[in-house]
Amino acid sequence: MAAHPPPTWNDAHVDLDRVIRDVTVRLPMASTAVEACQWVVSTLSRYAPATISVLLQVHDRLRCVAATGSWQVYATVPPKAGIVGRVYASGTGVTVARVADDPDYLPVRPDVTAEICVPVVDPAGRPLGVLDLQWCKPVELGPWRETAERIATRLGARIVALGGPPAETRGEKMLRHAAALTAAPTEWDLMTAAICAARDVSTLSAAVLVLPGPDGPRLGAPPRVPGELEGRVRAELVEAGPEPLGRMMSRAHRYGAGYTLGEAGHPPTEEHQPLARAGVRTLITVPFGPPDAGGVLLVADERLLQPDPTTVNLIELLAGQAWTSLDRLRTLARLRERASSDPLTGLRHTGPFGERIATATPGRTALLAIDVDGFKSVNDTYGHQAGDRLLVGLARALEAALRQGDELYRIGGDEFVAVLEVSRPDEAVRIAERLTQAARGTGQTISVGVALPRPGESPESTLRRADQALYAVKRRGRDGVQLAAA
Repeated sequence: MAAHPPPTWNDAHVDLDRVIRDVTVRLPMASTAVEACQWVVSTLSRYAPATISVLLQVHDRLRCVAATGSWQVYATVPPKAGIVGRVYASGTGVTVARVADDPDYLPVRPDVTAEICVPVVDPAGRPLGVLDLQWCKPVELGPWRETAERIATRLGARIVALGGPPAETRGEKMLRHAAALTAAPTEWDLMTAAICAARDVSTLSAAVLVLPGPDGPRLGAPPRVPGELEGRVRAELVEAGPEPLGRMMSRAHRYGAGYTLGEAGHPPTEEHQPLARAGVRTLITVPFGPPDAGGVLLVADERLLQPDPTTVNLIELLAGQAWTSLDRLRTLARLRERASSDPLTGLRHTGPFGERIATATPGRTALLAIDVDGFKSVNDTYGHQAGDRLLVGLARALEAALRQGDELYRIGGDEFVAVLEVSRPDEAVRIAERLTQAARGTGQTISVGVALPRPGESPESTLRRADQALYAVKRRGRDGVQLAAA
């Protein structure tokens, strides 16, 4: 007897038990999770007049591993985005009779009217992904919801039997970590990202960065929660001091990346003894940065493993990307410092000053407007180089006369402002008088106006009153201090 063909989409009734049987009959023959999902989608599409897809969690996103019937498919979706993300996060399926009324609906094709989405779960009920069906024609959704749930349960069991959802490839891991390194906003964040990346790509349990420092090699910043082996390695290296760290750095930069196995009968070299005492049996060492300024990345494990050349090469590439990102961060920090400081005196200037006085506290933040007496005549008589030397020397003298926490800004050619936190106005006046004494010690005099913000007064108005007090000193003959009226 000839086999009956599968019912077409135009059939009035579909035998849903037959759908489940035909969809799941070949699941035991699937050799990978992706193959199982593709079989479910392709077979289910013969019965269901719907756009069908299976999305599984891969790393931190839902990835579409099988789909049919759309002009464009979302390749990945954030875990909580759309109806699929909502179902995955909650572990509860939904039937949406009108997708236009659901704010979470992700548009795939313009004619979709309804959606059924159910979680693909493991035998313990933990979500692995979702099975999603989107309908463009009127359909009785209830029976299809039950059918989808039964298929998803069988698919989840098969995926678990095959080892779970597909893992990222090494190339995908490298690109993801490279993006994280590039986006790191601080050196600490970068080092943490580099350590996590080295562990992930190598599959070893610990990673430590050794960097050059002014007093010899030092350990890079640890992650917030270092692993147990990482903690022991860091403790042993700190105890050993900079000498073995320097030798490890020298070896890596002179000879290149290397790896070692802690096998019996093969004792470690002297500089690696601290690692052996920490329990390291497998170690990859790669240069981190250029020989004259770089360090070394150590990736280790307590297990006796066999690093392959591809893994070592990937760690080298990772270290190169991390160093490039670190160098970029340091360059940006230098540029920001230059942008926020006066290139002649090294003092902060107008931009940072504006930010600082915007936080002035009424009655407590004193602004000292400072002007160099007779500076124009110095420039006119002795030249601008002499004037520059005067300003540099005066800036150092004024800085030395201030208290710790006081701030000095250069806001013009020969104009400075000091920002102080004081308890009383006379305290600010005493510090201003100390500044005039320091200036006299350089052979120069200054005039200083002092003002404290009034309640509700803008910082600009406070500075204007300090300037007015300064010019009162000028009118009196310079070289003095004047407190603005409260």
